[in-house]
Amino acid sequence: MRRVCGALALAALLPVAARAEPIVSVQSSTGGFSQTGTTYDGYRMIDFGTVTMTGAGSTGLILMNGLRTWSNYNVTFSLEGIGSATTLRVEILDPLNGDDRLDTADQPSYVPSGWSTSNNRDGLSFAQDSSLTRSAVFAGGSANVFADEGTHRGDILLFSGLQGAESARVNFGLRDAIGGRNFLIRFSFVGDNAGTHSPEPATMLLLGTGLAGIAGVYRRRRRAGSSAQAC
Repeated sequence: MRRVCGALALAALLPVAARAEPIVSVQSSTGGFSQTGTTYDGYRMIDFGTVTMTGAGSTGLILMNGLRTWSNYNVTFSLEGIGSATTLRVEILDPLNGDDRLDTADQPSYVPSGWSTSNNRDGLSFAQDSSLTRSAVFAGGSANVFADEGTHRGDILLFSGLQGAESARVNFGLRDAIGGRNFLIRFSFVGDNAGTHSPEPATMLLLGTGLAGIAGVYRRRRRAGSSAQAC
């Protein structure tokens, strides 16, 4: 017993090794994107502080490194500068390595050299199938959240319905199944209320079909009216 107590006392006197925290840094930005004030609250909580995005053309790449193997991290931050944007798009980008055979053949033009979209087998995800919260809450409401992480197209989160909000508190999870890797998180806005983006072809088709239907109803009513007058 004396030997055990002595060992415990000696251990108490030895310096405790500092726990390594994940590394967070902005790799590139456009359109006034910035991220400042990273803090760590607890074992698996990362607060990016303030992420500022000044309109629909604002994009940023945040470099992450040092997540523990198979640990689910909760990420939170204050999103500022929403303006007329309607949807925040967040995507994981994977470094080119031996797990890229499942990536889509044609990478999007926004993916920087040396990186790729995240496929469903590379071990990087927004803490897929965990219970971590995914939300964007603002004064008067909250965003709708859509996730695409079950395909090889990428790991993508969309927070829609932000129009009219001055700022929002965003939450989502992160996980690196292998641990200790570099990867990127890409932030961008999709759409705005000013109509600066052209509708997608499917939207145009639906719009054209709807207008054609309205025109058809108008013609039938006009013919019916003419027939009634003739009688």
